Amino acid sequence: MLKGRSISALLAGSVLCLALAAVFRLDARAMDQREYLDSLNVGIAQIIEPSSGVSAGKAIEELVRMSGGADPEGEEDSDLVMVNVQVAMNVREEPSEDSDKVGVLYKDCGGRILERRDGWTRLRSGDLIGWASDEYLLFGEEAEAMADDVGNLIVTIETDILRVRDAPDEDAEVIGLLTADDELEIIDFVDDDWISVEYQEGDGYVSTEFVDVDFHIDAGETLVAIKKREEAERQAKLTANQGAVVVGGDDLRLLASLIHCEAGSETYNGKLAVGAVVMNRVRSGAYPDTISGVIFASGQFTPALNGKVARVYMSGNISDGCYEAAQAAINGETNVGGATHFRRAGNHEGILIDNQVFW
Repeated sequence: MLKGRSISALLAGSVLCLALAAVFRLDARAMDQREYLDSLNVGIAQIIEPSSGVSAGKAIEELVRMSGGADPEGEEDSDLVMVNVQVAMNVREEPSEDSDKVGVLYKDCGGRILERRDGWTRLRSGDLIGWASDEYLLFGEEAEAMADDVGNLIVTIETDILRVRDAPDEDAEVIGLLTADDELEIIDFVDDDWISVEYQEGDGYVSTEFVDVDFHIDAGETLVAIKKREEAERQAKLTANQGAVVVGGDDLRLLASLIHCEAGSETYNGKLAVGAVVMNRVRSGAYPDTISGVIFASGQFTPALNGKVARVYMSGNISDGCYEAAQAAINGETNVGGATHFRRAGNHEGILIDNQVFW
């Protein structure tokens, strides 16, 4: 996290919240001030790992000054609000514990105050807008101190090659070159045109014309965003590679034979799911550690017990799709996560693929 001087009084008022709620571009000073300030009202960006050692307060102070924004010194009120919880808190549609939940604010999140009423604050944090209990929020200097501690200053190189000079002057000696993939450690803002950075255990200077400086504070999530994220995480777990298993050609043919018997009429996804169940068992200490051992284990796969798998294996009448699914499963692919069971779809809960459910 960025450490350093506390966020100063320059962060008070609407300019502060606009600063915290947006990506600041250093070339913004060329824009009309009102147009620029209006353009900043886009919500607080998601937090990014910091690479800078300069304090957040200093960064925002300089960014506001460079943008041509008004100096808010002397203004008493601040639009900044920070979350003061260990894990997370609910945000509601109305200022009441009985109101519907619209999203969640997490530890170290921040936002902009829209309205305050009877111990509740209506705020904007990223895409999330709603009411939060003041019991779990920080305002004023306490909020500014937290923002300074958890905020992140991000510097992006916006040119293929960035020259690092030994002084803040276009005629100064070039002491090094940085590419767009390199990281910058900011020391200070020299003026509107130059930033001092750490370079090879010393100081260097880069032109603000070729970098983009952003200040980020973590934002909350709407219920819609949470559901999308959780579904993406669930899908990622279901399809995470389980690790390849070294087998012989006979094992591949045997697994393809079982897949043919259990899911020969199913889609490729159904075939892969059956193969994944077998391979999940092979990897598990609760089952035999070979494909043949799993398939012919007592009381497990009916086609193996009644001889159908053996007949298909001997005939070689196995579709390419079954072979492809068998090989993919052996390589660690899965669309059912670590499931070790399946049956015809019915009353059992699990992952439904084609006509079978897996768990």
